[in-house]
Amino acid sequence: MLSGHIGRVLVPLLLFGYGAVAVASPQPKKLTAHQHGFVSIDDSPLPLDTFAGKVLLVVNTASFCGFTSQYQGLQALWTAFKKKGLVVIGVPSNDFGWQEPGTNDEIKQFCQGAFGVTFPLTAKYKVKGANAHPFYQWARETYGDRHAPRWNFHKYLVGRDGRIVGAFASGISPKSERLLTAVKSALAKPQ
Repeated sequence: MLSGHIGRVLVPLLLFGYGAVAVASPQPKKLTAHQHGFVSIDDSPLPLDTFAGKVLLVVNTASFCGFTSQYQGLQALWTAFKKKGLVVIGVPSNDFGWQEPGTNDEIKQFCQGAFGVTFPLTAKYKVKGANAHPFYQWARETYGDRHAPRWNFHKYLVGRDGRIVGAFASGISPKSERLLTAVKSALAKPQ
């Protein structure tokens, strides 16, 4: 009973600034994917805010992985939905099994030659751990460790507003109904 009375007295005191504790100010706006950027595989800036209003599928990739054939499905998604607002972004990484040892030029040649990749590719980055690229640190903090990359070809789906709307493990093919449904749903939502 006493604790309820004290709570009723302290709350007004805190709200009106009479106590030693200040009323909390509004929380700052949470970051979105649009506050991040990469360097492209061609060494040009690739700020994600240039894709504001579009749906992003950000995929950490590798050239010598059992999932490398997913490049074909990613290219098919890009081709089918880019006019509707989908942007596929490949982020080469050597974090898992050292399966992306090449230089940016070697990676680009491989992706274009073997799979006809035309969607944007970034320079090679770390996607896990303390030295992960800031986008991946933000994604892990925002969407949770449970949905962080555990292997190559992990996919983050980012809505038109820059917020993550889905994460798909490496084994989820770009051709899977699950991913295709999520992409279509994200594309159907207005900005």
